[in-house]
Amino acid sequence: MKTPTSTRREALSIIAGGATLAFSPACLANSKRPLSKLRFLVASDTHLGYKNSTSAEKRWIQAAAELKLATGDLVLHLGDIVDGGREEQYEVYLREREKIGKPVYEIPGNHDPLDLFRKHIRKQVDVAVDHEWLKFVLVSNAHTDSHDGFITDAQLQWIESQCVAAKKQQQYVMLCLHVPVHSNRHPDRGWHVKPEHGQTKLYDIIERHKQQIVAMFHGHFHNGIRGWKDDDGIHEICLPAVLYNLDRGLEKQKAAGYNPLEFRPGYTKVTIDKGLMTLDYKPLGADVSINKKCEFDRDG
Repeated sequence: MKTPTSTRREALSIIAGGATLAFSPACLANSKRPLSKLRFLVASDTHLGYKNSTSAEKRWIQAAAELKLATGDLVLHLGDIVDGGREEQYEVYLREREKIGKPVYEIPGNHDPLDLFRKHIRKQVDVAVDHEWLKFVLVSNAHTDSHDGFITDAQLQWIESQCVAAKKQQQYVMLCLHVPVHSNRHPDRGWHVKPEHGQTKLYDIIERHKQQIVAMFHGHFHNGIRGWKDDDGIHEICLPAVLYNLDRGLEKQKAAGYNPLEFRPGYTKVTIDKGLMTLDYKPLGADVSINKKCEFDRDG
């Protein structure tokens, strides 16, 4: 994709207990038919068993309790369910997931060995989930021996087939992969899908179907909300981790894209309504009753 050069007016809210970003995905702005309001929830990077302590379990217990009460029809988990492939921790994860009382759809992260994911979570790893007019395309793009992402030719063909199917069904697509596709260098982590591992081919697919694709969601970065939007592209967004998030000083260093200054452990409430996609970053245990909105011009 091209490097960021254009400026688009987006809405940013700094909240007493989090941050809210509102975007206007081009495909929804151009929709010729009314779309029902959608609300769903996103968690990521629970890393159960982290450092062989109970800290991650306590965070997941709290997150699951809040997800149960939060408004949303379903929950996405964007990977790294357990830490370092600790198999016994999947039981902990599933115990609390059951209490959420909503459908939960996961993708594996680089800490989730595929054999264990198939055993404990879902036999078919790459799946498409239809929810009203939106199709969630969940893709496993992480390896346990690397922080980079990998998309096979077979997966690329499947992704394109889902975009084609969505168009026929008059749906839009949300792509969900653990590792971000967008190129990033220092001061970012530098972890992404490299051109030779599927990045270029995926962007070609997105270009062919950009009128159907709302955004790409990722986990992996532990940087709160970290996102990019290149010229004529779609928003590619890493969402907050439940276990921990770090401030890498990206805003101060004027790194391309956006990284609102909120880094507490948390999850995301997503609302899509009237052509606007709103991300509400909800830190665990925080009061988000005070909402002070402003607007800003953001490159990328």
